[in-house]
Amino acid sequence: MKIALAQLNYHIGNFEYNTNKIIESIEQAKVKGVDLIVFAELAICGYPPRDFLEFDEFIDLSEKAAYQIASHCKGIACIVGLPVKNEALAGKDLYNAAYFIEDGQVKRIVKKALLPNYDVFDEYRYFEPGKNFECVDFKGVKIAVTICEDLWNINNNPLYVSCPMDELARQKPKLMINIAASPFSYIHDEARAAVLSANAKQYNLPLLYVNQIGAQTEIIFDGGSMAFDAKGNMIDEMPYFIEDMRIYDFEDNKIQGLEPIQQQTVPDIEQIYEALVLGIKDYFVKSGFTKAVLGLSGGIDSAIVCALACRALGSENVMGVLMPSKYSSDHSVQDALELAKNLGCKHEIIPIKDVADVFDKVMAPVFTGLPFNLTEENIQARCRGVIVMAMSNKFGYILLNTSNKSECAVGYGTLYGDMCGAIGVLGDVYKTQVYELAQFINKDGVVIPVNTIVKPPSAELRPDQKDSDSLPDYDTLDKILFQYIELKKSSSAIIAQGYDEALVRRIIKMVNTAEFKRYQTPPILRVSPKAFGMGRRMPIVGKYLS
Repeated sequence: MKIALAQLNYHIGNFEYNTNKIIESIEQAKVKGVDLIVFAELAICGYPPRDFLEFDEFIDLSEKAAYQIASHCKGIACIVGLPVKNEALAGKDLYNAAYFIEDGQVKRIVKKALLPNYDVFDEYRYFEPGKNFECVDFKGVKIAVTICEDLWNINNNPLYVSCPMDELARQKPKLMINIAASPFSYIHDEARAAVLSANAKQYNLPLLYVNQIGAQTEIIFDGGSMAFDAKGNMIDEMPYFIEDMRIYDFEDNKIQGLEPIQQQTVPDIEQIYEALVLGIKDYFVKSGFTKAVLGLSGGIDSAIVCALACRALGSENVMGVLMPSKYSSDHSVQDALELAKNLGCKHEIIPIKDVADVFDKVMAPVFTGLPFNLTEENIQARCRGVIVMAMSNKFGYILLNTSNKSECAVGYGTLYGDMCGAIGVLGDVYKTQVYELAQFINKDGVVIPVNTIVKPPSAELRPDQKDSDSLPDYDTLDKILFQYIELKKSSSAIIAQGYDEALVRRIIKMVNTAEFKRYQTPPILRVSPKAFGMGRRMPIVGKYLS
């Protein structure tokens, strides 16, 4: 039996696009003599569809697409994910399901049992868990088909009390197939492979796993579909961040012709880079946008975002706007110009001094006798926000936000100024990781100007301003933020690691009191195990300071 795994990039709600992509893969597989082709979780409608699932028409279109796909399954079978109506009177209206299609007909409906309800997942909001488990019979082979999380209860995961594979194993299957929508984070690939390997080993069955790729707003899928032998050895791994299709020969209860291999070891920063490029590209392509604009300050954050955007969209589609203030240094302008030259992107220079001076003059009667402070600094940042949004409106550019995770965490940014934008590119990348990205981008030659990397970071909104005037050293700040945000450690637990008590409490208070700002920022491309946004839901008015 020849089995193909189709690792594809889907588009939520774009049924014509998804259906055509699936059918095209089916036809390609037919030519290669494939017996069964396997697609990802909710492939027909795209994942995660969220509240689209509350529209009856959305579910009807999913089913209509499935039957269109079925009409092409003559001489080949397929497994494909979609939402399916729950015809029972009790429970949620839908199942997260997969159709097994053979000879143009739906022969089996597989229903996901373990519905994740943590971090970015919210499947219990929409789906009823499946309770009946039955293997798929195909060409004399019993196949245990599961959907993503159904394999994540290995070793008695305390999140779940049921175990679909225990039920399926009693039917003596010869092969496991798992279809998934497993989001990317830079630590998830190894954990994912370990879970799959443990399943293959525990049930003494070969395993084929298919994941999807592509970005759906902030969530990015990295692919990395895999095959394992019955001893839990990885025997194949598909590429990350690109579409692919692999064909496997399954005979005599094993996947033939493949020997154990090592999992791809890609440095975290390279994974983050590729994920961000894909995130930008898919946000634009799937939204129907083509051109990006961003403010170029000469600093490292905007430089990295510009470089990523040029890679994702093409340099000809990226506009950098230099907006020097009366406090901007000459080298900042030169650094930004050098970057634009290195990347080959378009740029404009629009000074904000006169604009900011007008605001100062208008507000002078109200501010009489009061000293220059954060107010005037924020006015400058908001002048810049107005200018880049004007460029967006006039020329049809989409504004990229350049704030990094360290700044987002502690509220070091100006609402309606440097915090505006359509998508946050670096909002899940700590400042120390931004510097790592710069080194990675420059590995084959200077793209990010050296001075941009080595100079002390500054917003340049007052004379001789530096980030260190307001924030702890980024090396220390990022380590404490990681403990609090990603690892969810309490202040006492962090202090116990040897960090200064006053500093820890100050940082955690900054994080918590900045929540109102983060609620007003754009969606952020998720690359870590705990990003701001849908995966971290905190009350704005909460008093808890840990």
